[in-house]
Amino acid sequence: MAVKIRMTRMGSKRKPFYRIVALDSKTRRDGRPLEFLGYYNPMTEPPEVKLEDERITYWLEQGAIPSDTVRSLLQKKGQ
Repeated sequence: MAVKIRMTRMGSKRKPFYRIVALDSKTRRDGRPLEFLGYYNPMTEPPEVKLEDERITYWLEQGAIPSDTVRSLLQKKGQ
């Protein structure tokens, strides 16, 4: 099973809110995740990002592949 770390969209129209999740690569964007790893709220100033560092490290060690957007958020947070 190939695991990816990516974002799933929440919120309403024109007010997006994203959860950062670990899920199987074959699962659809808003499908059932294996685990919630944090969130990203672009609507606040500055954008709010909260990450579960220990769990993200665990999934990366297990071979999970972060999406491009999640990778950039991790780099900004220093992981």
